[in-house]
Amino acid sequence: MKNLADWALNLADLRRASYADARIVDVRSRSLSTKNGKMAGASDSESLGMAVRVIVNGAWGFAATDHLSHASVEATAARAIAIAQASAQVKIDDVRLAPEKPVTADWAMPCQIHPFTVPVEQCLDLLLQIDAELLAVSGVTLAESNMNFQREEQWFYSSEGAAIHQTCYLTGAGYAAYAFAGNDVQKRSFPNSFGGQWQGKGYELIGELNLLQNARRIGEEAVALLKADQCPEGAFDLVLDSSQLGLQIHESVGHPIELDRVLGMEANYAGTSFLTIDKLRHLRYGSDLVNVVADARLDHGPGLGTFGFDDEGVPAQCTPVITNGLFTGYLSSRETAHTIGASRSGGTMRAESWNRLPMIRMTNISILPGDQPLTRDQLIADTSHGIYMETNKSWSIDDKRYNFQFGCEMGWEIRHGKLVRLLKNPSYSGITTEFWNAMDAICSRDQWTLWGTPNCGKGQPAQVIGTGHGAAPARFRKIRIGSAYSGS
Repeated sequence: MKNLADWALNLADLRRASYADARIVDVRSRSLSTKNGKMAGASDSESLGMAVRVIVNGAWGFAATDHLSHASVEATAARAIAIAQASAQVKIDDVRLAPEKPVTADWAMPCQIHPFTVPVEQCLDLLLQIDAELLAVSGVTLAESNMNFQREEQWFYSSEGAAIHQTCYLTGAGYAAYAFAGNDVQKRSFPNSFGGQWQGKGYELIGELNLLQNARRIGEEAVALLKADQCPEGAFDLVLDSSQLGLQIHESVGHPIELDRVLGMEANYAGTSFLTIDKLRHLRYGSDLVNVVADARLDHGPGLGTFGFDDEGVPAQCTPVITNGLFTGYLSSRETAHTIGASRSGGTMRAESWNRLPMIRMTNISILPGDQPLTRDQLIADTSHGIYMETNKSWSIDDKRYNFQFGCEMGWEIRHGKLVRLLKNPSYSGITTEFWNAMDAICSRDQWTLWGTPNCGKGQPAQVIGTGHGAAPARFRKIRIGSAYSGS
């Protein structure tokens, strides 16, 4: 692979590029799904290609190819140089890269069971068993299950001397039960909605999720929701399960801290950010209990935002984003670090594949658990009157990531510390900083889960990438609660 990269880097040097890097990516993916006890989809794909980035006359150029011959690689490098030369004609400022010591490294994500060694028949058999358990519940109309695997191997070389090889694994699985009654449709998902739970592991994750063991309960909950009361409207104390809090972090913390959004470099896909640079180390983002980090290190956990090095060759780091409620950090790159007075990139440049330009992306954006022992049940027992919600159903947030509304699959009314009434179609809304300042309790480490969001979109052309969000159940005081769907 080094020879391939050298063909591109040597040409860039001859054409007087001030910087160049080459990224070779080999990806294999498998996706399996079932519906009502029958196979609904099966795909197995592979992709191999090279991306070349250069800086010429203070401007970026980028090109990519899936033809890895000598002539094609050099032609791709030449195309990147021509694009940079054209871009330099309309640049506002020269690209400034924060210094980074070049690294030679070989990094691999731990993987106990390589997912592609597990027979497809074995995977499908588990999904069909799950479907059967869901459909065994009277009233379940539709059962859907899925399982997904990916192995990504990447080689990164730069004109500064970086030579990095790394291998990452992604595994995800989940299912949903739907119950129909007239115009009313209720859904329950496990372990999470929108694809289930994903982590940076091998097939061992499938066993850890206890998928089959929970299927009957999930089907029963979907049916029970048909007869549940509509969620009441008003201002209530709100207790969120960890998966919903993870999505809340994704939308109201993760996206607004992307520095390219803040600087207006990225606005076409989902907008910009209310977190202007003057707010850094001045904005009271949340209560004193709110501590959020952006942590790509393996020590943080096997998240979808875990890696050894980002796509600029910068080692994985932990950046404090909110510290005791104070806004303290952005997601940054080598190009943007200087705009916030940083001497080094935060290591958050990532690309969906070899044919996409790296951009600032979330790593694992996680809220740290509380210091004192506290379980979800204890948190509910300490709530006089409120609403407990779990598992996301819908989300909406404005293009500056400030005003939001979330709907959940299931809720419970809490009275005098007990769950007293099942509620359907619960939702809550608020303003980002007001919401996080209303947090007055969060559960401890044993209640904390690192959730995976495999479908985060950004950029044009769009890039879909995985992010991680660690969270424990938490309580928020006097939140606007409503019913997101009228039902019948």
